Amino acid sequence: MPPSPSSGSLYAVEVRDHIMIAHSFKGDLFGPAQALHGATFVVDVAFMSEQLTPEGVVVDIGRATEALKAVLSPLNYRNLDEVPAFVGRNSTTEVLARHIFDAMADAARAGTLGAGGDTLCRLRVTLHESHAARAWFEGPIGA
Repeated sequence: MPPSPSSGSLYAVEVRDHIMIAHSFKGDLFGPAQALHGATFVVDVAFMSEQLTPEGVVVDIGRATEALKAVLSPLNYRNLDEVPAFVGRNSTTEVLARHIFDAMADAARAGTLGAGGDTLCRLRVTLHESHAARAWFEGPIGA
């Protein structure tokens, strides 16, 4: 029996990709990272739903993988200091996680994920900046 909406129980599917970027930060907090430097981020996106499709899935993993690839493509091998979404702001791991979250939520609302995309209630986007550090943004997809 599927969980009731008030149960707080969720199914989840997660897909992974990566991006290689360059960027710099403004502010003494960032020390040597104020200079232009490169980073490779492993990006995980978790799709959460209170129910499964009639086929028994949260979303199609293949479509979710392709949607993530499409969202990351404009960032990959780019200097984020020159990408319009980040001009004038620090493209920290947290800021990147929110940027990717917003684009993936848009993809879900647009039907890009296919069956199940319309029943998603939450997403979590995690960026692993090393084996020892990661940041994420999680929230409701909303309408």
